Formats: sequence, structure tokens, C-alpha cells
Amino acid sequence: MKQVKVAILGASGAVGQELLSILAERNFPVSELKVLGSTRSAGKKIRFRNKDYKVEQAKPDSFAGMDLVLSSAGGSVSRELAPHAVKAGAVVVDNTSAFRMDPEVPLVIPEINAEDIHKHKGIIANPNCSTIIMLVPLFPLHRLARIRRIVVATYQSASGAGARAMQELQAQSKQVLDGKKPTVEVFPHQIAFNLFSHNSAIGKEGFCEEETKMMNETRKIFHDQSIRVVATTVRVPVFRAHSEALFVEFEHDVSVAAAREALSQAPGVSLVDEPERNYFPMPLDASGKDDVLAGRIRIDPSIEHGLALFVSGDQLRKGAALNAVQIAEVLFPA
Repeated sequence: MKQVKVAILGASGAVGQELLSILAERNFPVSELKVLGSTRSAGKKIRFRNKDYKVEQAKPDSFAGMDLVLSSAGGSVSRELAPHAVKAGAVVVDNTSAFRMDPEVPLVIPEINAEDIHKHKGIIANPNCSTIIMLVPLFPLHRLARIRRIVVATYQSASGAGARAMQELQAQSKQVLDGKKPTVEVFPHQIAFNLFSHNSAIGKEGFCEEETKMMNETRKIFHDQSIRVVATTVRVPVFRAHSEALFVEFEHDVSVAAAREALSQAPGVSLVDEPERNYFPMPLDASGKDDVLAGRIRIDPSIEHGLALFVSGDQLRKGAALNAVQIAEVLFPA
């Protein structure tokens, strides 16, 4: 088994911590580890496989001798440092939006387009978390009958905005229950006992960045520019795991039975579809799980060849860190 020298960029953040946890869980062959972060994080200690590592400030010369860089730093950091890592001989799996729509950079969900990994020129992009959670269960249906159109509404957890956002949800919930005015710092609005449009910038067409990512990334990953996608993305007071309501139009009919059968056998998907119990995917059940939960499958009577379903997936795992590690496992097979 090839031993791999790994650097984690953004190691002290929520996704960085999840990356380290998953590398350990999946026995990824790490022979040497560097944990990199900002000046604020430098000097912190991070534990991996019963050993403490000190966070080093990430610099252009931080990547010498590394085989693999898993980046969960901000987009501006990745744009600055990823080319230096590639120049040093490493392959970068980047979890930011910096390179996703670059035509020279593969955008990969291994259950869908693993073959694109080998087309890399030093950088491979991890898709947006909401895109991953949507497309893992949609791809097996797309194979039954090509998807023409997707309408999606998301219910996105605090974890998508990082560890501080999760802490803010917890603190605000306590403040509200104690009869106090909640402190708003990370999010633009109160998140406890509230929901609001996703907190990314609104473009000139009226869509926020999160919605635009889902729309554009879907076409790139499916290698089909004709698929029409429209998204409405919403923050909800859930600690972890995003959920999505999906309304899908196909080229021809897909029965509920056929959809259930395809999803029950699809890699990365767990079917949770028990109408007799009114039991369907929930973020509480998806948290900590690798699979995306899919269910609430029904014919959409408002459109020809339409299905509706509901999905939920752990944003920190499959929506981010797990997907990156799965890409690394293809790059460095056992």
C-alpha cells in the first residue's frame, strides 16, 4: 500500500476536523501529516491517531514533499496557495468554490463521475455541499431516465457556515429560552427558532451564490449543459445535516417502484421511505452518517414525467470531508 504524505489546509475548522476524523476512520495510509491554518490558528494542537500535531501557518512553501493536500480553507486562501502546492508536486483536493467552475479542474462526486479524477492537472474540486447531497440520490434516477429539470428547495444547517455558526445556534437557543435577546454575530439574522434565505451574496438575477452553485455545478458534474435547475436555498435552525425537497422532470416516466428500487441499490444512498409510519429522511438521522438519506418518493402530478422526493445528508461528511477523502482514495488506491 502506498504511503501518502498529507497536508490539511484549514485543519482547525469544522471541515478540517472532519477530514482528520474520516482519514482515521477509513485507515487512509497517512505516512506524514502537516496541519496548516491561519495565523490565528497557528500553534494550536490537533490530535490524529493518538499523536499531537501543532498547526503551522500556511505559506507558499508549506507543501514541500507532500503528496496530497486536502483544503478546507477559504476560497481566497485556496486560490493563493493551491498553485504552490501543485508546483511542489502535490495533488490538491479543494473543498472551496475557488476552482469548481474552472474548465481545467475536474468537479467530482465519486459515485457519479470518478473517471474525471484522472483528468486532473494538479487540482480536483469538491462540489458544494448542497449539490453533493442533491446529486448523489438523483444520479441513479438520472440513469433510469435522463433528467430534464430540477426544482430544489434546501433546508441548510448551521454546520454549512462552520464551527462558529454551530456555536452561535447553540448560544442563541439558550438565550431565547432564558428570555434574553440573542447575540447575532456569525449569521446576518437570528438563526435560533428562525429561518432565512441563505446568507450568500445575491447576484443581479436575484439568485444567491449558493443557488447559482447548485445550478451550474449540476450541469458540469452530469456532463449535460441542457439540464435546467432552479434552487431556493434556506438556512434553518439545525446543527448539522442539510435537507432538500426535490421536484424532478425526466425524459419519460419513472415509477415510484422503479425509483425506490434504484435508490435502494445506489452507492452512497440509504432509502428511508416508510409512508405507513410517516417516516422519511430527517437531519437528526442523517447526522454522522456517510450515506445521503432519500425518501418521500411520489409522482409529481403538476408536470409530465415528474417525481418528488426528500433527501437529507450530513453536510460535514458526504457534503464535504468524506467526498474529499473518497477522491483521495481513488488517487491513492490501496
